[in-house]
Amino acid sequence: MAARVAAGYGLEIFDVQFRREGSGMVLRVRLDRPGSAASAEESVSVEDCAHVSRDLSAILDVEDVVPTAYVLEVSSPGLDRPLRGAADYARFAGRRAKLVMRQAVDGQSFFKGTLGGIDGGEVLIDADDGRRHRVPIGVITRAHLEVEF
Repeated sequence: MAARVAAGYGLEIFDVQFRREGSGMVLRVRLDRPGSAASAEESVSVEDCAHVSRDLSAILDVEDVVPTAYVLEVSSPGLDRPLRGAADYARFAGRRAKLVMRQAVDGQSFFKGTLGGIDGGEVLIDADDGRRHRVPIGVITRAHLEVEF
């Protein structure tokens, strides 16, 4: 349902969570804009979230698919968005990121620097140490963009 509503606004679903939190159950929907939207001007806006929230809330109320009381939260992945898979590393080439690996690459377990894209299953990152590193995508456990001001 969320994907259908988001698509109506030219958006896609980044993540959906339904979990118990301190205040009760929360249905959290994170939206993304497909394509190369890498700048703040091209990203998901507050208005986008409001439109999807309003429409999705109405559908959920009518369909009554959630059998318990919940709070609906609709947001974007944020400025420090997680990176998931090869498409994200290519999409955000040129942006600053932090990569955390399960095994050391070039003697380090994490890198901060500028993404250089992806090449043959390896993420290229121009790290703050001044060197370009090639990180096999399979050893990355967490990665996210760094907020740039």
